Amino acid sequence: MPTTEKKEKPARTEGASARSGGKPRTVRVVKTSRVTATAKAGQAIKIPKVKEKKPVRTEGGEGRVVLRIRVRAYESKILDASVKQIMDTATRYDANIVGPVPLPTEIKKYTVNRASFIYKNTREQFEIRVHKRLIDIINPNPKTIEALTNLSLPSGVDIDVKML
Repeated sequence: MPTTEKKEKPARTEGASARSGGKPRTVRVVKTSRVTATAKAGQAIKIPKVKEKKPVRTEGGEGRVVLRIRVRAYESKILDASVKQIMDTATRYDANIVGPVPLPTEIKKYTVNRASFIYKNTREQFEIRVHKRLIDIINPNPKTIEALTNLSLPSGVDIDVKML
């Protein structure tokens, strides 16, 4: 006489839904600081360790200090004259200089109607160009910083200085 065997259904795993047919779903973690991790539902997520960047060391044992100067102006000739003046001042005090690096010119375009009523389809375009340069001064001494703060530059030149 043939024997009848009962097949047991596998137990549903945690996190499985009726739509997925009882299969465990995969959970994906959003990318944070260049690390991605995946895990199945109900499992602990293992995130690989990320090494922290160490500051660059020089012979003196101190960290590298960079003075980053961004110069902006509407006219490129005035901008180049200002950059030359900054570089001359920095080289006078024996500073290591990287640059000037020309950054992309920012162009803002404005379109306006030529006339208000009949010739409404005719338009006029105006643009404002902002020229930019970047200068890095590596390991500046206090005399260099003082000379740069006392520097007199022409009007229309915007300067942003950051210590990195």
